[in-house]
Amino acid sequence: MTDRDMDQTIDYYGDEEDISALAQLHTAVISALSPFIVGNQDLIELILIALLAEGHILIEGLPGTAKTTIAKAIAMVTGCEFARIQGAVDLQPADMIGVRIYDQQSCEFNLRKGPIFTNVLLADEMNRVHPKAQSAFIEAMSERQATIDGITLPVPRPFIVIATQNSFELEGTFPLIEAQRDRFMFSIGISPLSPDEELAVIKRASDGTLTWNRFAETLKPVTSPDALQAAIAQVSRVRMEDPIHRYIRDIVIATRNHPDIGLGASSRASISFVKGAKGAAALAGRAYVIPDDVKKIALSVLIHRLYLTREAEIEGVRPGDIIRDIMDRIEVP
Repeated sequence: MTDRDMDQTIDYYGDEEDISALAQLHTAVISALSPFIVGNQDLIELILIALLAEGHILIEGLPGTAKTTIAKAIAMVTGCEFARIQGAVDLQPADMIGVRIYDQQSCEFNLRKGPIFTNVLLADEMNRVHPKAQSAFIEAMSERQATIDGITLPVPRPFIVIATQNSFELEGTFPLIEAQRDRFMFSIGISPLSPDEELAVIKRASDGTLTWNRFAETLKPVTSPDALQAAIAQVSRVRMEDPIHRYIRDIVIATRNHPDIGLGASSRASISFVKGAKGAAALAGRAYVIPDDVKKIALSVLIHRLYLTREAEIEGVRPGDIIRDIMDRIEVP
């Protein structure tokens, strides 16, 4: 995309009557990433929705499934700053947020900001972080600010946390605390590549096109943080009528009354449904929400928020199956 195209995109986002530019942004991002990212289209789209809806996303998957590459690529293609925090048991809140350091020459304390002050933050293997340090994310994720030695500073906008955890490796890990999990708008598991996709990875590795340096040299921004902020404001104005409101209410209430669920979804899940459905509608080029937008994000909104009863766990009940059962039973407006 040329500088002229970029300017047109920014101006287009300013038009409240026409939301088709967001669908164009979706297409532009997918087109820019497709030569380098194999598969994972659902994950890329979900990250875009979360970014436009001012949410955060939790990714579960094995190592080597391109989680870091996708996060860095999203930052590059949107013109955003990127930072990474590698989860470790000895990670301290100050390592993420920052510290004040005394300068002997000036006899003053200088503020050194941590990696949390960025646009796209990858928290890799977050379940290796001690719960005390995990809680340091909560203020930034929910209030878009961080406090260093009593000094509260805003994080850059837009701001999204993309956290990963490996659910197959439990040694040396700490399950995310309930309050932390609930801050994530979406959770998604990365599925293995299909045989054709795996073959594509092998061919790209063979011809030398599957390297980050090659990626970084050719990937250019298709938008900017300022344009994204305008897009976020536009997404918030996407219309949602009362039948959709009640549809979301019925879904969330159903999780609280299901016999296999010990603890259902909180009201924060309802808010995530509203914001996420508006983001999905906008990326589809619509200025209004339809039931399919809610269905599209339902699994990702709910799956990390439901805590099964002990009996259900013993019987091998899966949260995803419960969510699908709820969605099948709730009347669609």
